[in-house]
Amino acid sequence: MDTAGLKALLLGIIGQNSAPDSMAWLIVQGDINNTAAFNAAFAMMPRKTGKAPVFISDEQKAQLNKLRPGFSINNWTTDRLGRVWLLMQAGTTGNDNYFRVIENLFSAAEMNELVALYSALPVLSHPGLWVKRCAEGIRSNIGPVLEAIMYYNPYPAENLEQAAWNQMVMKAIFTEKELHLITGLKERANPELTRILIDYAKERWAAGRGVDPTLWELAGEFVDEAQINNMKQGHWENSSVV
Repeated sequence: MDTAGLKALLLGIIGQNSAPDSMAWLIVQGDINNTAAFNAAFAMMPRKTGKAPVFISDEQKAQLNKLRPGFSINNWTTDRLGRVWLLMQAGTTGNDNYFRVIENLFSAAEMNELVALYSALPVLSHPGLWVKRCAEGIRSNIGPVLEAIMYYNPYPAENLEQAAWNQMVMKAIFTEKELHLITGLKERANPELTRILIDYAKERWAAGRGVDPTLWELAGEFVDEAQINNMKQGHWENSSVV
């Protein structure tokens, strides 16, 4: 990841979506060694940048995807983007203090702050530090927080172990999220997830309920078309995962 290029691009997008005085304030923030000031800047971001939807051009979208594949700021607000940019400024310090400050933000965050923190996972330094935090976030019942983890966020696909990844996919299904917005969904398909999906489909059909067709796209690599057709018709005895 071209961190310097990504920071510059995001700052430019913030600039075109914020007032000049907001930009003047933002660019002098980011000293993680001054913990109180850093925390205060993170908390007061909406008052400084506002909460308007971010406008981003098609050219900027393409550049963003080139700098950080799979990452998108579609439907973000200016305070969310400002917070993510602020978190990126802190990545040049030592691991211990960096982890402690950001972990404390997670622990004390309200919903919109959590959305920004989870949105920042794919652009934070030291990605291995945040795996447990990501897995914990999947257990949330707050819709916007789950969407920040799942939608256009390459971090889970790149870093979660299989069990946690499968848990995230099933949580998305149970909470009726838009599966096609999950980065890496097809690439992380696996036999164990297919077994779980088949069991889930059985329960749904036994209760007279339907199944999202995307499930069969995930299972396709491990179950052939004839088996999928059997399963759709309830012929379980002829269906197995390879």
